[in-house]
Amino acid sequence: MVVPAHRVEAVPAFAEQTGLSCQACHVGGFGPQLTPFGREFKLNGYTMRTKAFNVPLSAMAVGSFTHTRKDQVPAPDGLDRNDNLAFDEGSVFLAGGVGKHFGGFAQITYDGVEKAWAWDNLDLRAVARGKLFGADTVFGLTLNNSPTVQDAWNTTPAWGYPYTDTAVSGTPGAAPLIDDALAQNTLGLSAYAWVGQKIYAEAGAYTSPAAGTLDWLGADPGDPGDIHGLAPYGRLAWQHQVGGGTLQAGAFALKAAINPGRDRSSGLHDRYTDLGLDASWQKALSSGNTLSTQLRYVHESSTLRASCALALIGDGSSSECAHGHLNEWRGDIGYTWHNRIGTTLAAFAISGSRNADLYGGNGRPDSNGVMAQVDYTPWGGSDSPLGPRVNMRVGLQYTAYGKFDGSRHNYDNAGANASDNNALRLFTWLAF
Repeated sequence: MVVPAHRVEAVPAFAEQTGLSCQACHVGGFGPQLTPFGREFKLNGYTMRTKAFNVPLSAMAVGSFTHTRKDQVPAPDGLDRNDNLAFDEGSVFLAGGVGKHFGGFAQITYDGVEKAWAWDNLDLRAVARGKLFGADTVFGLTLNNSPTVQDAWNTTPAWGYPYTDTAVSGTPGAAPLIDDALAQNTLGLSAYAWVGQKIYAEAGAYTSPAAGTLDWLGADPGDPGDIHGLAPYGRLAWQHQVGGGTLQAGAFALKAAINPGRDRSSGLHDRYTDLGLDASWQKALSSGNTLSTQLRYVHESSTLRASCALALIGDGSSSECAHGHLNEWRGDIGYTWHNRIGTTLAAFAISGSRNADLYGGNGRPDSNGVMAQVDYTPWGGSDSPLGPRVNMRVGLQYTAYGKFDGSRHNYDNAGANASDNNALRLFTWLAF
């Protein structure tokens, strides 16, 4: 199965606008993991600047070589069964602040695996500053196209680890709706308040643009379908200095009714409720190194009556077809040496109710594994020999699965084991 690469953010136009190096806003001198200062820049609407004018354009490109433990059968479309050298993606950004109250970024991406252009992440903001309960407060509005893409912490799905991952090897089939399923096929507006640099509160809702609009923008209007009415989204987070570092703890929620494939003929909807908890801690050490950790848990309950009635799953006769739940855990710990060499160890697990109509193999969605990464960023301090706008990261990832789509062994009833999907990936990520 080929899946889209995890969308990455690296915007040198922001560095030029602020007059600061990438390491001021990003851990390890490269996006998208934000430092506390980088969070402030985002929550303040991307408006901070030291230059009267800068060119608000940036670009990035990601290429990789991926080897899986066993050959993929069948081979992904347009790729070999193994040892794939790929141009994963290339993006162009329009990014910057306008005056004291407006800012944001819009991203257009070429998917080198699917060989197609599409709109990508969008986050446009309007901000004002005032007082709330006697504390300095940023009041903001964000218009964006993916639940959690507006978030300032690297714990929620849009910007969570891994910040770039494989697009050419097998990945588990089950995931909560909030894990990027609505990315780039929705449009949402939220209001937020950032109170005293400690409390963050946000509330808003998402809807689906017209099918023709999404098709023109390069998105698939039928995957997963369109939202019936509005899909409310909420977010709370608390940030405080603990143990010499910045601790954050929060919660988020999304509730959506979906017409699967935009088919309304059944008169029913697929309904999802996703509830999440997250936490992070980041500390800049006196040595100049950085220690960070992130954790996320999401519980999803779903009632897929429309998909059952339309026989998109099952044949409409099974009592277990409609109802289900998923639990997802993700966590990582990273250490960065002098904003140049980074190491990260992550673990992930998803489990849920058995549903033979929805899942293959033994009918369970369970998958788990670990990922290890080492990376090198030579120019995070704006000392690139190619100019201050140019930055680069090279890295090596290894993903190992304990369970895959329900089982450790023979998960597809055709002899495949979870470890067959273990993947080694060497990547190069360039931003300019």
